[in-house]
Amino acid sequence: MYRRKLEELNLLDDFLFGIMVTYPGIRERFSRKLLKIICRRKFGKLTIVAQKIYLGSDTDKHGTRLDVYLEEKASETGTDTTADNPEQEDVVNATVYDVEPDKNDDKAAIAALPKRVRFYHAKIDGSSLQSGETYHALKNVMIIMITPYDPFGRNRMVYTIKNGCVEEPDMPYEDGARTIFLYTRGEEGNPPEELQQLLRYMEHSTEENACNEDLKELHRMVEEVKHDGEVSIEYMKIFEREEMLRKQGYREGEIKNLIQLVSKKVKRGQDCKTIATALESDEVYIQNIIDVVNRHAPEYDIDAIYEELK
Repeated sequence: MYRRKLEELNLLDDFLFGIMVTYPGIRERFSRKLLKIICRRKFGKLTIVAQKIYLGSDTDKHGTRLDVYLEEKASETGTDTTADNPEQEDVVNATVYDVEPDKNDDKAAIAALPKRVRFYHAKIDGSSLQSGETYHALKNVMIIMITPYDPFGRNRMVYTIKNGCVEEPDMPYEDGARTIFLYTRGEEGNPPEELQQLLRYMEHSTEENACNEDLKELHRMVEEVKHDGEVSIEYMKIFEREEMLRKQGYREGEIKNLIQLVSKKVKRGQDCKTIATALESDEVYIQNIIDVVNRHAPEYDIDAIYEELK
C-alpha cells in the first residue's frame, strides 16, 4: 500500500488537520485564521479540544468523536454571532464550532450526513448546559463540514442549514444551531473570494495556492509542522497502525468484538502479554488497543474506542 509522504498531505487529510489544531504555539492562531475566513469576522481567544470524545450514555449507546471542538466565550455586551451579520465580533452566548474535514465520499456515508450532524448537535447540546442553568444559557453550535465531494448534488460551495418554520419561512426562529457544508469544488452561488481560495488551499495545500496574506500565514504554519521531526515520527506510527489493521484483515464488527474482549481483560487487571496470548494476537497490536481502552476508562464505550483506534 502506497504511503503518501508527510509533505504531500493536505489540510483535508485527517492527520495533518489534527496536528495543526494541536501543535503548541500554532493551534490557536491556525484555528482563529481558519474561522475568520469561513465566518468573515475576527475571533479572540478560543478554547480548543482536538478529537473531542463524547461517550454513549450507556454501554449499548453510540458515542462519537469530533475532529476539532472550538469554543468562543460569551461577551457581556455584544450580539449573537448566529445572526446573519458577517462583521459581528461579539457574542452573547458562548459558541461552539466543530470543524470536520471529511473525505469519505461513500454513497451511504453522504446520504447519512444530515443525521450525522444532527447527532453531533445533540451530543454537544447534551453536555453544554450545566445543572441549574436556564435554556437561555445553552451554547450556540456551528458544525462546519469541509468536503471535496458535493454533499447535496447542487454544485454549491456553501450550504448553510438552520431550523425554521415550514408554514412561515420568513418568521424569525433562532435556536442557535447552524450547520455549514463547504464543498471545495462548488461553482454555484457567490461565495467570497477569500473562502474560495481557502477551500482550494485546503484540498491542495501548496505554496502556489497560498495566494493571499492569510493563506501565506497558514502555509508558513503548515510548513513548520511538516518539518517537525516528532510529527514525522507520529505520522509513521499512524501508518504502521493502519497497515497492521489491514494485514489483520479485521472487519468493523470483529474489531469491536476484539475491543470488548480486551476491555474486559483490562478491567480484570491483565497485562498486554497475557491478553495477547489468550487472544492469540500480536502484542504490539493488542498494546495499541489497550492504550486507547485505558483512555476510555471507566465507561469503556466500544464505539468511541473503535472510532479513536480507527
